[in-house]
Amino acid sequence: MFNSKTKSDFDPNFGATSIISTDATIVGDIVSNGDIRIDGKLIGNLNCKSKLVVGPKGSVEGNISGNNADILGSVKGNIKMSGQLNLQGKSVITGDVHVSKLQIESTVCFNGKCHMGANVVELNNDQSTAVNE
Repeated sequence: MFNSKTKSDFDPNFGATSIISTDATIVGDIVSNGDIRIDGKLIGNLNCKSKLVVGPKGSVEGNISGNNADILGSVKGNIKMSGQLNLQGKSVITGDVHVSKLQIESTVCFNGKCHMGANVVELNNDQSTAVNE
């Protein structure tokens, strides 16, 4: 009536969230186009093109890249976000951060370098592409 699209025209994964539960440990790299929440442990790199949440008991040992993230757990690795990074609660971050926007609560432990600005992530991506060529 309002739209002539059929169900097959819609992305079935739109709005889907992948969850790594508290009792799970994943070893390897993850690439996700949708939202992802980590309450368990990831040993590997993570590229999340949507929203990432690392819960209070979640941990990542590897580099993280993506759009937006809320970190409440621990990360040992570099973080690159083209959007906003929120470090909350008692999160512990050990690594460098390259973000467009950053919010850090006073209870967070952050050890690393911070590079901020709308063009920081774009410049960083351009440099890594040039190095790989």
